[in-house]
Amino acid sequence: MTRLGTDGYESESVVSGRYGRQAFIAAEKARRSMKMGTSTIEADWGGHLVRLTWLPGAVPDAGQIVTSVHGVCTDNGHILLVKVSGRGWNLPGGHVEEGESPEEALLRECMEEGCVRCGRPSLLGLIRVSHEANPLFDPQGKYPLVAYQAFYKADVQQRLPFNGMHECTARIWAEPDQAPHALDDHELVQLIVKQTVQEEQR
Repeated sequence: MTRLGTDGYESESVVSGRYGRQAFIAAEKARRSMKMGTSTIEADWGGHLVRLTWLPGAVPDAGQIVTSVHGVCTDNGHILLVKVSGRGWNLPGGHVEEGESPEEALLRECMEEGCVRCGRPSLLGLIRVSHEANPLFDPQGKYPLVAYQAFYKADVQQRLPFNGMHECTARIWAEPDQAPHALDDHELVQLIVKQTVQEEQR
């Protein structure tokens, strides 16, 4: 069982033992930054250094490329999490396909990964994904130098039998206060879920 510190995050001994001392220092830096009101972290994505910035309430304009969408999907006060092969528990979501709007992509991904039909999603904000400090960035590669991930809240209108397709092997309905800790994702996604839960509880 994962041992958490008093603030709900993994303790120094756990993080250092699993990932090394440098990982703990980086996590502490990100945590302090978020407590001071900023929302930027650096992450290692397959050997590529990316800078991630959470922009609550931001709406993409015509010049901003939204490459993926992610949903905080709720049903009777619980939050849907899906277990993605090789990545653990995540919010349902994925890449925007050609010809889709971000909202259409989210509804499709919720159906494919979580086997749920959702109502019209509402935009929570954007994560800016920057490769500007990535020495391995390939201008001819799959992703642009700067792209955006859109995060939405959506109410589940219908639960369908789970089929375990599209790289997802399971789904759970997490208690709102526990969902951020169950996520196997970076700190900004945990922050987004926490902020969404807090708004719902007001």
